[in-house]
Amino acid sequence: MRVLALDGGSSSLKFALYAVAGDAFSPTLSGEASGFGQPPGHLRVATPEIVLVDDAGAAEWNATIALERVLRVVRERGADISAVGHRIVFGGPNHVEPVLATPEVLRGIEELVALEPLHLRVELDAVYAMQGHFPGVPQILCFDTAFHRRMPAVARRLPLPRGMDPVLQRYGFHGLSYEYVLWRVAQASRGRVVIAHLGNGASLCALKDGLPMDTTMGFSPLGGLMMGTRPGDMDPGVLLYLLGAGGYGAADLADLLNYHCGLRGVSGSSANMEVLLAAAPSDAFAREAVELFLYQLVKHLGAMISVLGGLDTLVFTGGIGERAAPIRSKTCEALGYAGVLLDEAANAASAPIVSREDSRVGVRVVPADETLVIARHACARRR
Repeated sequence: MRVLALDGGSSSLKFALYAVAGDAFSPTLSGEASGFGQPPGHLRVATPEIVLVDDAGAAEWNATIALERVLRVVRERGADISAVGHRIVFGGPNHVEPVLATPEVLRGIEELVALEPLHLRVELDAVYAMQGHFPGVPQILCFDTAFHRRMPAVARRLPLPRGMDPVLQRYGFHGLSYEYVLWRVAQASRGRVVIAHLGNGASLCALKDGLPMDTTMGFSPLGGLMMGTRPGDMDPGVLLYLLGAGGYGAADLADLLNYHCGLRGVSGSSANMEVLLAAAPSDAFAREAVELFLYQLVKHLGAMISVLGGLDTLVFTGGIGERAAPIRSKTCEALGYAGVLLDEAANAASAPIVSREDSRVGVRVVPADETLVIARHACARRR
């Protein structure tokens, strides 16, 4: 059996094709299409035998064109698809587990697009496209928010008047990433664990014996930590000012918050942490962006540790978490009070375990792999 997993976002599409035999999932094809809205686009495809890089060169490079390119590669491999799994960023209050993409379910998610337009529109369009390309093949929707539905009620509440729309609550995101990390670290997930998913989107999750207790993102993927282009938590008065005296309309504000804040906004140049770290010694704005990111990361980690009453394991994942050794080093230095001691040599090599043997807190690095989680769910739901 072969299962195709799609992880669609606002500016990229990750994909993986798995051959499934029992509980074994073997990737036969994987890759990422990136650079939507910034032609020429970029498509990287990897198989066990080769790595192919295709500079798309399309006059207009978007999610639709990228999906067509991906399907072309899948068909060239002669794949007979048994199920397709989709990452759906926002499932609202009702979706707590993966579901089959029935017309009724899709109508319900369409009603949520206005709440999370940055990702949902692209992801739903991918579902419709795959239904057309593979009629009769089960399409399974896997929700990023479902993981956090087990948080305590107090962690899911917003301090709003009673009687307001019940959709207004804290959901949390990056749930598929957190699920994968828990599966990878196995026994190390017992006790008090904080997972730091640090990438262009960034969030933290506090877990006790594998159960989510709190997370930094709330109602939308705009909240929590400062990110690549998103601001994270911000005084609502700033938004009121921008909507009033600042002269911003709702669409202008959405564009600002999604694409022009965070690392890109503070640095004035880039949302890429690798670029900013390289520029920081000679570029004051790049240095300020990195310093602010670290400050907010450490501050939010302190909040997660307080929720748990201490810390046993810290896990870094996501593009920054996996590859930016200086960010891990500075973060762990600031967490010395919590018993974190970093092995600098292991950290420089991005080893799976980067804490010292005498550290009270284990520190791990786990490469993210949401597509495997999606494929596993798609396979289980199909059965």
